[in-house]
Formats: sequence, structure tokens, C-alpha cells
Amino acid sequence: MKVEALLFGGVAAFFGGAAALYGWWSRDPAGTAALVVAFLMGALVSFFCAVQYRRKGRRPQDRTDAEVADAAGPLEFFPPKSPWPIVTALGFAIASTGVVYGLWLFLIGFGVLARGVLGMVFQYARRQS
Repeated sequence: MKVEALLFGGVAAFFGGAAALYGWWSRDPAGTAALVVAFLMGALVSFFCAVQYRRKGRRPQDRTDAEVADAAGPLEFFPPKSPWPIVTALGFAIASTGVVYGLWLFLIGFGVLARGVLGMVFQYARRQS
């Protein structure tokens, strides 16, 4: 994960520098905002990879002396089926439609979207690992 953190850190630095230069020269708020969002997304992925590297250390894929058997075994828990991605997608679709048709529809869609996201987050909160 260390290499991935450095790679996305470089991407974030590029977009951060591009946002600063573009914002200073062009005075265009829309393009500057898009570059700042790209910087934030790259920085978020870089931060996640750095935290995972600190928590778990080097992976077998990162070591030159690792054997294939070192990476064998269960990796993580993956849910077999869940209704919450469909609820989240429906809520996003309703909220997006509400941007066009009115605040009332947007608020309904936002409520459905929030329920879907909370359902995904807390679906396995009581699961024993």
C-alpha cells in the first residue's frame, strides 16, 4: 500500500498545483473547483492507502521473498446479498430528478438516499468477525 499511497499522493500534488496555477491565471471558478475536487479525491485515496499500510504493514505482493501461499486464505467479509445498493440508487435517482422538478421531490429523494446509505453502513454492524 505504500507505493499506492505515493502514487495517489503524486496525483493529488499534480491536481493541487494545477488548481493553484489555473485559479491564479484564469480566474475561472468552475474549472478551479473541478481541479480542487480532483485534488481532494486523490488525497483521500492516498490517505486511505497510507493508513492501511500503517495498520497492516507490507502485503505479500510487496515483498520479493514472498511465496504464493502467503497470500492464500480468506481476505475479508463480502456480503452475499443486500437490498441497500438498490435503495441508494433509487434515492439518488429521485434526488437528481428533484433538482429539476422541485425541492419537495429532492427532499424525498434525499431521505431515501440517506436511508440507503445508512442501511449499507450499519447492515453488518452487529456481525461477529
